[in-house]
Amino acid sequence: MSRLAALILCGGASRRMGRPKAWLPFGPETLLQRVVNILGTVADPILVVAAPEQDLPVLPDSVTIIRDPIAHRGPLQGLASGLAALPDSVEYVYASSTDAPFLRPEWIRRLEHLIGANDLAIPYVEGYHHPLAALYRRETVLPAARQLLAADRMRPVYLIDALKTRLVLDIDLRDIDPELATLRNLNTPEDYEQALRDGGWRDRK
Repeated sequence: MSRLAALILCGGASRRMGRPKAWLPFGPETLLQRVVNILGTVADPILVVAAPEQDLPVLPDSVTIIRDPIAHRGPLQGLASGLAALPDSVEYVYASSTDAPFLRPEWIRRLEHLIGANDLAIPYVEGYHHPLAALYRRETVLPAARQLLAADRMRPVYLIDALKTRLVLDIDLRDIDPELATLRNLNTPEDYEQALRDGGWRDRK
């Protein structure tokens, strides 16, 4: 069992997109399948955290699907659910959204290199934290996430104040991801169509 696992959170409502992001075609695969395949080059195991009753595309047998106990409680609930489902042998967990088609495996390796003795290595770029492109130490983050949820403090960035944190700046990442494409999310149909063009695929609507 690897010490590095990955979580993909896909239980969001996709209101701005207007249809489930996990099922969006991206070349020969769906968006969720693409992110699973990218993460599979650096992480094992891979968990997909879905909403109750959410339909998902076919995924490899090696991927574990778990369900949030309550729908639409946000990414902190998904993170806690995923961390709790992982074996104790996992030390680090990379958390990703479903809509990250340009995720670079080198990004994850860089965070693993930078985390050091910290509990969390989170990108901080252009004034924003990116908890769904971050690396977490399972042993310490899981109890901290549970405490925040119990206190109804639902934002993942609250973990920064509760844990030893390494803020990872763009200067730490641009040599392996010059355009910071790993942080590129697809929130609207226009974002999706542009990503298809940039990826060399046509929209299959």
